[in-house]
Amino acid sequence: MSIKRTSMTASALTAALCLSATATFAQSATTFSGEAVALKANAVGIAVALADTGALPSSGGSLSTSVASANVAGIASADVLSSSTSGSGSSSQSQSTLADVNLLAGLVAATSVASNSSATCSNGQASTSGNVQIVGLTVAGQSILVANPNLSISLPGGISVIINQQTSSSGGTSGSITVNALHVTGPGIDIVVGSAESDITCS
Repeated sequence: MSIKRTSMTASALTAALCLSATATFAQSATTFSGEAVALKANAVGIAVALADTGALPSSGGSLSTSVASANVAGIASADVLSSSTSGSGSSSQSQSTLADVNLLAGLVAATSVASNSSATCSNGQASTSGNVQIVGLTVAGQSILVANPNLSISLPGGISVIINQQTSSSGGTSGSITVNALHVTGPGIDIVVGSAESDITCS
């Protein structure tokens, strides 16, 4: 009887240890988040988000969406809007592209726009990066070359244009970055073109 009881106790301990190891593994798995939106506009009572992937699940995977063309009440228009976000292994990435962008009746325009963001893990440490490519960008009729992040241009009427807007944070095991190719704000106006967000928490 004593031998049988000892055997049952050992089996119970083994099962408990296995469950504990499984729980620890689940808790330490790398998690992801991210979202890409080709065009967001909030103005004159209109709020839209076009070619929006929605939020990436914490388990990762891949989401993508596209819109052939869009025209938001004369506030913003664009063609071939496409967005994607994904997360797997040790990285999370998001991308958004558009063509023939026209904002506020030509005040801001571009032939093509693309934004990219990524968050990666290396040896348990998180890092982020992002970039934009904008071809044929004009602001108030002036050609603009995209260079360093967060170039801000102020226009009459209280309108502000931020080009290659990047907001990021990383430290230790977590990293997060949002890249907006163009962000136009003003009285009652908030327009974002080519938004790509990527986040990761390393195991």
